[in-house]
Amino acid sequence: MSKKTRMHDPECRWLLLIHQIPPKPDYFRVKIWRRLQRLGAVAIKNSVYVLPKNEQTQEDFQWVLREIVEGGGEATLCEARLVDGLSDNEVEALFHSARGSDYDEIALEARRLDAIPLPKGKNKHDRSAQIATELAKLKRRLAEVVAIDFFGARGREVVDGLISGIETRMHEKTSGTRPVKPATSLLSELKNKTWVTRKGIYIDRIASAWFVRRFVDPGARFKFVPAKGYKPLPGELRFDMFEAEFTHEGDRCTLEILIERTGINDPALRRIAEIVHDIDLKDSKFGRQETPGIEQVVAGIAMAHKDDEARLARGSAVFDDLYEYFKRKRAS
Repeated sequence: MSKKTRMHDPECRWLLLIHQIPPKPDYFRVKIWRRLQRLGAVAIKNSVYVLPKNEQTQEDFQWVLREIVEGGGEATLCEARLVDGLSDNEVEALFHSARGSDYDEIALEARRLDAIPLPKGKNKHDRSAQIATELAKLKRRLAEVVAIDFFGARGREVVDGLISGIETRMHEKTSGTRPVKPATSLLSELKNKTWVTRKGIYIDRIASAWFVRRFVDPGARFKFVPAKGYKPLPGELRFDMFEAEFTHEGDRCTLEILIERTGINDPALRRIAEIVHDIDLKDSKFGRQETPGIEQVVAGIAMAHKDDEARLARGSAVFDDLYEYFKRKRAS
């Protein structure tokens, strides 16, 4: 079997780099570790790193292998199909966890930057330039993480929304006008659409899909696609994903945006949106007492059901009941 044929074997999903690095000098081990982090590789054992298999990741690993050997170490690059022990889903979970932590760090920095008052007075241009410089660095860091986010970890939409919120705030300060958003608020224009979002739906995507089907279009169709590379078709609307028609804006989650843009004023819905916000953005903005319980229920749904339609069905039942609870609680 040729090398080219093996590289396209659908059963071999992974590349493993197995290495042994001399204990001295210390800086060399740290250098290789940092190199692997920048590539997005995750460790499945001591000195065993994994990346999803494609031509780019193979080339990246080959360069690291060469560097290890030139530094006096040993390394082997393998194509791998997991047979026993770790499953494919468990390895993907390692990537989700690593990139989720990266996004959380960027979100924390974005919130710090957003909390800085925009300057006034004679030094305002210097301060504005400083904020713009920090924002540019943050966007470069985000681009680096996105490049190694192989499986669409949760958190990117949160960061995109926070960064866009900072940019909007700065634009309003300098121009005195608020940018006009292109999305519609007319419910009639949102009917008979296919709503598209990322696979592996979780709290915000489940709640948003439930909202669309219950309050916007009972016959709405949903499509769950990979996080990267999807091109929308005519008649499709994207939500809670990069460049979507409905997604995070500033410090608001997708459900909050959908409720605002459709113009539905419902106190029970607002309470649900507050719970979804705190679970999704992890900022405890509203601090509702029901939030921890709903978070555990949704986590259980995700653990028990890999299929997105099943997650949506189970999650919708939860939100139906929660909506009735808030609706009747207010009326009583």
